[in-house]
Order: sequence, then C-alpha cells, then structure tokens
Amino acid sequence: MVKEIQLRITLKEEERNNILVLKSAIKLDIDKEDITGVKVLRKSIDARKAKIILNYKVAVYIREALPKNSDYTFNYKDVSKSKSVHIIGFGPAGMYAALCCIELGFKPIVLERGKNVQDRRRDLKAINQDHFVNEDSNYCFGEGGAGTYSDGKLYTRSLKRGDVRRIFENLVYHGATNQILVDAHPHIGTNKLPKVVQNIRKTILKYGGEIHFETRVVDFTVKDNKIQAIQLKNGEELTANRVILATGHSARDIYYLLHKKNITIEAKSFAMGVRVEHPQHIIDSIQYHCDGERNPLLPAASYGLVQQVNNRGVYSFCMCPGGFIVPAATANREVVVNGMSPSKRNNLFANSGIVVEINAEQDLRKYEQFGVLKGLEYQKNLEKLAFTAGGRSQVAPAQRLTDFVEGNLSDTLNSTSYQPGLKSAPLHSLLPKLIGSRLRKGFQAFGQKMKGYYTEEANIVGVESRTSSPVSIPRNEQLEHPEIEGLFPCGEGGGYAGGIVSAAMDGERCAEAAIIGL
Repeated sequence: MVKEIQLRITLKEEERNNILVLKSAIKLDIDKEDITGVKVLRKSIDARKAKIILNYKVAVYIREALPKNSDYTFNYKDVSKSKSVHIIGFGPAGMYAALCCIELGFKPIVLERGKNVQDRRRDLKAINQDHFVNEDSNYCFGEGGAGTYSDGKLYTRSLKRGDVRRIFENLVYHGATNQILVDAHPHIGTNKLPKVVQNIRKTILKYGGEIHFETRVVDFTVKDNKIQAIQLKNGEELTANRVILATGHSARDIYYLLHKKNITIEAKSFAMGVRVEHPQHIIDSIQYHCDGERNPLLPAASYGLVQQVNNRGVYSFCMCPGGFIVPAATANREVVVNGMSPSKRNNLFANSGIVVEINAEQDLRKYEQFGVLKGLEYQKNLEKLAFTAGGRSQVAPAQRLTDFVEGNLSDTLNSTSYQPGLKSAPLHSLLPKLIGSRLRKGFQAFGQKMKGYYTEEANIVGVESRTSSPVSIPRNEQLEHPEIEGLFPCGEGGGYAGGIVSAAMDGERCAEAAIIGL
C-alpha cells in the first residue's frame, strides 16, 4: 500500500534521523516498522514566521517495497535518413525542439551562431577580463543559450503549455540532479548546467541529428509566401521548408531582417531596470529571522517583490541567491547585466533584477519613428548610456541603493561580485524618468516590505535590460507565421516563453507543429 501525505517538519526535527518515517507513522497512526520507505515528492520552505517549517509531500510505502529510482527513458529513433526540420538557435527552445523531432522520427538540423560550451568559456573570459564582446559567442549566444551560464532556474508558471514534469525528467536523464523533481523552486546551477547541455548535444548527434556551431543565419529565401531556403553568413544556402526560429530574445539582427523583408513582427511590452546586489547575510537575516549565519539546513535565502508605482509594475526578476552579476552584452559599446548562481548558491552576495514594466503603446511615443522596433531602439539606447556612464568598457555604472533613492552620487561603492568592475555614476539622473522615478519609489516600498532591504550596504548596477524581447513574431493556431508557410517562431525570441522551462515546452510544441504534412 502507498499513501501520499503532507508533513510539516521543524528545523529541529529535520536534524533527527528517519524523521520522515517517524512523522509519517504518527500521521497515519501506524507502527513505524510497517513503513518500508518514504519517497519525497515535493519540498518547500515556509519562512513567513520565526519558526521555519519545511513542507514535505511524501509517498509512504507500507509493507511494500520502495521502487528504485526511475530510469527515465525517451523514445529516441535513428533519424539520420529521415526528413529534416531546420532549427535556428540551440537554447532551451531549440534543444527541446530537436529532441522532440527525434522522438517523432524526423531529423533536426540545428544552426547555432555561437560556439559549443567548452569554446564559449574563452569568450566569456574575454568579456570579464578584456572587456571584449564576441557578438556571436557570449552569455546570450552559444550552446544552451542564455540559460547555460545564467543560473539554470527552472521555476515556471506556464503549467498549461506542456508537460513540465517531462521537461524536468529529460534534464535528469541528461545529467541533472533528481532534486529538481522535488524542490518547489528547482535550480541546476551554472557550474552543472553546461554538462547537461553537452549531454543533450550528444543525444541529438547519436540519433542522427545535426548541430552546426558558429553558423549564423543572415537571410531567408521566401517564394510564394513559403520558406524555401536559409542563407548563412559564410555564403552557403540550405534548402529548407520547415524552419523553427528559436533565436532567443537578444538576436536583434533577426528582427531587423524580418522587418526589412516585410515579414510581420510586432512591438510588445517588456521591462527594464537595474540589478541590485546585497550581501547574502542581509537577505538571510530578513527572510529567516536570524542574526548572523543562517541555519545550515537552509539554502541561501531568496525573495520576490512587486509594487505598483504610477500604474506600472516594479518587480524583482531572476533573483540569484548566493550568486554573481555577469556582463550579458551581445555587442561592444553596450553594457548589460544579468545574474547567475552556482549549484550550491554559496557566494557572498545575493542579486536580483529590479525592473519596471514598459508599455509599448503608451510609454514609447518618442520612439514612434522606429515603428515596431521602437522598444528595441529604446532598449539599445539605455545600454549605450550604461556603456558611456561606466567608462566606455564593460565596467558597469553603479550607485549605493540609498544614494540612488535619495539622489546622491556615491563617493564609494560596496564590494561586488561583478568581475569587470563598477564605476560610481548618478543613475538617479541618468536613467529615463519612466524607469528611474518608479525604481526609486519601488525600492522605498520594498524596504517597508522587507525590513533591512533598503540599506547603504547594497549596490544597484545598470542596466538590466534583457528580461524579455521588446519584439514578438506572430503565429497562428498552427504555430506558423500567419504570412510565411513553414516558418515557426518559437521560444523567448518569438515572445512565447519567459525562461528555460517555458521555452523548452514551446520548443516541443513547435516541433510537433512543424512536422505536420512533412
């Protein structure tokens, strides 16, 4: 017999051996000797009160053998001689589109402008140390996409878009820890995700798929409103009648290309702001109601904040406990920051994007001359401003949090995890009023919600501008572009996802759609 129950465990109880068996026996009113095993199905932390509770959902096996860990299998087929689907981009959407194609019996041919994860590391080092951005290989472009080196957070609210459990099991199949199947807010970590991505690549190649790195798409051949071929930067032309466009939210050249070819794209709302960095112990003390070090049974504390300011949302984005701030520019002469955490989340700092909603229709009237690309141009201008304010390198403009809110230039800055370095700058006056004034009020409100959050020990670093694409590529009910037969906009770049899991699910959906009638 197997019973699924909920258990509430205190930190003191968590220290005891076999506590789940003991608590399960009490709750089910049975002898603990009758329990042959307890399998954790879900685990979360309730830290709303001083007495912290660990919530468990468990399966209790009563006089029945506990099954061995599931060996997840997927129905991958040899597709080396099958009909092909071309996939542009090898981030989460592209990877899962390729895996899905193989399961369905079709050959994925992946074209990725960036490098594989091993070679990509050298380009990341060049950004951090030499302040040079390889425009095809950076924190956004390359094998695994932006997620590979920016944390690997797997939390999603997109539960209706596909089978989330299947996405997680596939990651476990390719080397991720089983813990992601249990944690309420699962996370792989930037130090472990590259290996998972490499294993996905090996699977695709093993079953006859193709992956071409350093292969940049520069044009499409369209005839009679049907996709006919793909043009590469090296001059090669590939015949293609099914193309999944999974290029991510930072592939601006694709938006310019589609616009130039009069293929419909649309302006969409997005968000921009700054990244705030606190010493991790401050966030721990606020969230866990502790002084000094947190209980070793607890992970580095995180937070989620939101506040309405002048009819726009101001909210935390991609919060990275025990993490690092990284340079996420995709071109020289721009500064963009993002965050990441290693699997242990054991760095001394906590960082999070704090961003402001930007309504494409109401907030960008001064940019109407750029039409559907107005949000993109606004985004670019802010990144160029950050580049200039930081000293015309990957050094980022920064300010103490309290100085930003109070309108003072910071004489000194706090220590930081941002490797290229920080330069004091008056972000309170440099940021557009649309963003800056709302951020200042938002931070004050956050200080009321989290006592101790509003502190001179925190820095704000500019700019956090790549939360999502300011452009979307429309598609119909068949997930195909409404004007171009055979073109399937996909993932974050199309405007249909907002993270690793939702992008992966969208990649699978687009693969299923692309093979129809092939």
